[in-house]
Amino acid sequence: LGVSIRCDVYDYEILFVGEQLIAVRLRNRLHILIWFNLMSSAIAANQTTVDFAVAEPAKKRARVHEAAADSQEANQAMRGGVEKMELNQSLNGTSSRLMSGGATNARENVLDHNLYSRQIYALGESAMMHLRRASVLISGIGAVGVEIAKNLILGGVRHVTIHDTQIAQWLDLSAQYYLREDDLGCNRAKASFERLAELNDSVVCKLNTEPLTEDFVKQFDLVVLTDASMSLQLKVNEWTRAHNRRMLVADARGLFAFVFLDVGNEFRIDDPNGEQCKEVLIEHIDRETGDVMTLESVMHGFEDGDFISFAEVRGMDELNHIDAVQITVKSPHIFNIGSVATKFSEYVEGGRATQVKRPKYVTHSSLAESVRTPQFLIWDFAKLDHPPQLHALWQALYKFGEKYGRRPAPRCDADVELLKKEVPADSEVDAELLKMFSYQASGNLVAIASVIGGIAAQEAMKAVTHHMTPLQQYLYVDCLEALHGSWSPFDASKLTMEDCRPRNCRYDGQIAVFGEAYQKALMKQKFFVVGAGAIGCELLKNLAMMGAACDKSGEGVVKITDMDQIEISNLNRQFLFRRNDVRSKKSEVAARAVLAFNADLNIEALSERVGPDTESIFTDNFFDGLNCVLNALDNLDARRYMDRRCVYYRLPLLESGTMGTKGNVQVVYPHLTESYGSSADPPEKDIPICTLKNFPNEIQHTIQWARELFEGLFTNPAETVNQFLSDERAFLERVEHMNVHQRIQVLDQVKRALVDDKPQTAKDCIKWARLLFQENFHNVIAQLLHTFPPDQMTSQGVKFWSGSKRCPHVLQFDAEKEEHFNFIYAASILRAQQYNIEPILDKKEILDVLSNVKPEPFLPKSGVKIAVTEAEAKEQDELNEEDADTQISALKIRLAKLNTKALQRLTPIDFEKDDDSNHHMEFITAASNLRAENYDIQPADRMKTKQIAGRIIPAIATTTATVAGLVCVELHKMIGDGSEQLKVPLDRFKNGFLNMALPFFAFSDPIAAAKKKYHDQTFTLWDRLEIQGPKSLKELIDWIQEQSKLEVSMLSSGVSLIYSFFMSSAKRAERMNQDVRTVVEEVSRRRTPAYARSLVLEVMATDSSDEDVEIPYIKYNF
Repeated sequence: LGVSIRCDVYDYEILFVGEQLIAVRLRNRLHILIWFNLMSSAIAANQTTVDFAVAEPAKKRARVHEAAADSQEANQAMRGGVEKMELNQSLNGTSSRLMSGGATNARENVLDHNLYSRQIYALGESAMMHLRRASVLISGIGAVGVEIAKNLILGGVRHVTIHDTQIAQWLDLSAQYYLREDDLGCNRAKASFERLAELNDSVVCKLNTEPLTEDFVKQFDLVVLTDASMSLQLKVNEWTRAHNRRMLVADARGLFAFVFLDVGNEFRIDDPNGEQCKEVLIEHIDRETGDVMTLESVMHGFEDGDFISFAEVRGMDELNHIDAVQITVKSPHIFNIGSVATKFSEYVEGGRATQVKRPKYVTHSSLAESVRTPQFLIWDFAKLDHPPQLHALWQALYKFGEKYGRRPAPRCDADVELLKKEVPADSEVDAELLKMFSYQASGNLVAIASVIGGIAAQEAMKAVTHHMTPLQQYLYVDCLEALHGSWSPFDASKLTMEDCRPRNCRYDGQIAVFGEAYQKALMKQKFFVVGAGAIGCELLKNLAMMGAACDKSGEGVVKITDMDQIEISNLNRQFLFRRNDVRSKKSEVAARAVLAFNADLNIEALSERVGPDTESIFTDNFFDGLNCVLNALDNLDARRYMDRRCVYYRLPLLESGTMGTKGNVQVVYPHLTESYGSSADPPEKDIPICTLKNFPNEIQHTIQWARELFEGLFTNPAETVNQFLSDERAFLERVEHMNVHQRIQVLDQVKRALVDDKPQTAKDCIKWARLLFQENFHNVIAQLLHTFPPDQMTSQGVKFWSGSKRCPHVLQFDAEKEEHFNFIYAASILRAQQYNIEPILDKKEILDVLSNVKPEPFLPKSGVKIAVTEAEAKEQDELNEEDADTQISALKIRLAKLNTKALQRLTPIDFEKDDDSNHHMEFITAASNLRAENYDIQPADRMKTKQIAGRIIPAIATTTATVAGLVCVELHKMIGDGSEQLKVPLDRFKNGFLNMALPFFAFSDPIAAAKKKYHDQTFTLWDRLEIQGPKSLKELIDWIQEQSKLEVSMLSSGVSLIYSFFMSSAKRAERMNQDVRTVVEEVSRRRTPAYARSLVLEVMATDSSDEDVEIPYIKYNF
């Protein structure tokens, strides 16, 4: 109902809401019934407070503050009921919130961090709060309009009003996925309203079907127009400018589309690029020149004109207290702050330089002025001459529509001439481009709507958040490369009016572009979508609307797999899922949901990961007959695996990915392009061990340390102990194969878990947590300072604690400090869960236990060697103690005395970042911030800690929609008649990269597959030598040598070497007459799986000069 609750209990969840009753589950144990009298009259009267009593266990009073946005929303909430309530509250009970699942209770000052977490990482919390206060009108709920509305509602714009005066027609059903055949003849907005509103229950959605008026338009922060006449666009732009509102126009026709944005005069941009501010450590500042040098190993990444602030500079302390300084860049490691340094003291040491973003301002022209003197953003740099021509053509199209009341007919040359007459006299337009534009004008493609709808929605967000650089001001898109040429049976140059005329079917918009024969072929295609996350949902939507695999005979099929379950954080982007789908399998829910868009879609859902361990499921038979694989994956290993599979099966692969507002699309096409794995980004640098253990200097280091501490305490020991308890003998045999250091570490870990540190009660868990605090945040630091005192000098006469090394200080435990208590609280609960003990949750009881824990006074150890460099850290991993064997023997003897059958297995706690009730992030946040306090590093809040610890990739629906649209544009180019794979020219495909924050778009031809050669034979990664078995090893080698005219020196299958020139003559003679399959099974000691139909064999060969020569691999068929 839009109320907020203040209560002094925490970790609780609303289970049920009635008119006078709320059932609450507290900390997964207790159920509390909260009785109160919340009458509708009180809400309607805007009563400010309502008292209620908490029955158990608190037995205290609390207050409910009525916070409905307005009486209309309150009434709607009461009528609709409250389906779902969520409570979030910090440990100190300072604030809580109660939100219903109905859209009408949306609160502009409330941000659901679980729902919007990935988007917050992409936009920032400030921008999200702007979205939660914004109101947007979207007029025209056709293909582009519904895509914009979907993205903005998912994005959390507080008020979204959808408006339309047009009725649904067959053409709309080609790309407007929230319209059904039953909606034909109905108002498009009215028919789509409920389906859009259910996308996000924290957004207030409203409907309007009346003609637009100035009084209505001026209510909104932003007005979005699609499918609008030019006269209406001009009129609305006059209204928005008169009332200091923003306006966006977007439209699509066939393979053409555009976006226009007007944010008015002196529009403020708080963050031009959306990137995190860079921060670097300072090595030296030259007082005379103003040069600032960063550490040698770190490039600053700043640009000329950036503003930089300073902190922790010693000597030149004045620099820490001035405003940000504008810099010039001299090298990757040096930037200059000008003459300001000459006024200050001499630099001594230390310091951090941090980028500061200053607001920028842009001024946009009105639509009327922009029509006359447009400004363009380039879509494709290979078509630099297209934007002005397309500008003229779109203006001509609007005039054509107003004059004739219709669009130009597909492939109608008479309409081409009529359109030509409407082109402005001062515009020069290529005749072929004019013809294609006219031919496409009745087209309606979901792929193009997805692209332009994603871009437009991102620009809409910029207009209401002042975050990221807005479009200046026109973006014209054309994807004419998607039309087929002479290499295809669907050659666009041969299409006729009959081929493309309307059939009064849902595919009319696509038939108008590609023809009926193409549509029928598309409906018989077989696709494999790998991943049902954000991109996967968008791809399924696009495939369904395209009619892919929708042949009623069942010949076509879309197969989708995803092993993951739906989480709350998915709902912000993965639009096929709803709250009641949480914990269900993504692939199964997505497959059911997409049928609502097109019931004819033949879809099969699997819930398996792709990898070597599931090749019994994804067999040769599975891949046989597929036309294309579409990756929608979020990890590199799975991407590389599917890439190898597609190369092996010679299947086209469409690879895509997003990171915040950035995205990319890559085309992998058999016998034409390189594969995904042919090139790779450099690997991310790992944090050095010595930095993590002893010398952190930024919050990322302490968070990574805390994450490793979590796994070292709660995950790994329990798994190790369970292995020991399951089979002691097998466990000890495995340990024997480890090095000395690992053996002692593993055996000692088991002894500690089962003997030394084993808790018997929940109080023992609290005591253990307190000692854990003492060890990590006091003793370890005290020992470090004993070994390296604050005034320590190196052999070079330089302070040891300088540069990247921050001198730490010990922490004295104080239970009244929030972070100190949080650490104990979370650690004790996790420890109890690990040992299957009921934890103590009451703060007072925990404090009572803590008051009786007295850690031993710290006594420094002499002779302790602490690794200072990475090399020293690696050396310490190899134990050099003389009594290592004695230690190992003693540990084994102690473990042998345990009665393993009487011991209870432990519960390994696997890190899960998105469950706020499991205390995982609570522990990691507290541990990281305590270590940061040790080293005087700025702490991080829970959100930032969660992103780094969970390795969360920022994500937003707008980028996902755009990328998925681009993928399907490329897919259009691959569709053949099924007889054979099309020989598409390389330059017809487009690899794409985009950064919608700037905004920036770039396209290039895919890189051709690298060609290799032996003798006069040329081959690429797509080629192989293929032979039908059974064959003896000798027959196979003879065949290879005959085919290649080379000498075989080695032959292997995976890691198994089945033949080599240095093999003993006896073994060679034994194997030569054996069947190849038998030899492979004997050498690998593994039977060939029953589902396998072939073996892959790698060959090393030499020429007559005894030089190694690379040849293709061998596919040995059974």
